[in-house]
Amino acid sequence: MPEQVERTDPEGVDFGWVMQVTFVVTILVGAPLVAVLSLGTELPTWGARAEFAIRVGGVVWFLTAISAFGYAKKYHD
Repeated sequence: MPEQVERTDPEGVDFGWVMQVTFVVTILVGAPLVAVLSLGTELPTWGARAEFAIRVGGVVWFLTAISAFGYAKKYHD
C-alpha cells in the first residue's frame, strides 16, 4: 500500500503557482508580441532575431512575473 501523502497549507504566496502562471502567460502574450514588434524592425541574421526575441521576451517575462506575484499576494493569501 502506498504511503499517505501529507497535505500542507502554506502561508503566503504559492511560488509554484506564480512560476506556472508566469511561464504560460509569457508564452501566450510574449510570442505574438515579439512577432508583431519584429515586423517593424530590421533583423537580417538569425543572431539578430534571437537577440531581439530575448530582449523583448525578457521584458514580458519580468512584467508577467511581477504581475502574477502581486496578484497572488493580494488574492491568494
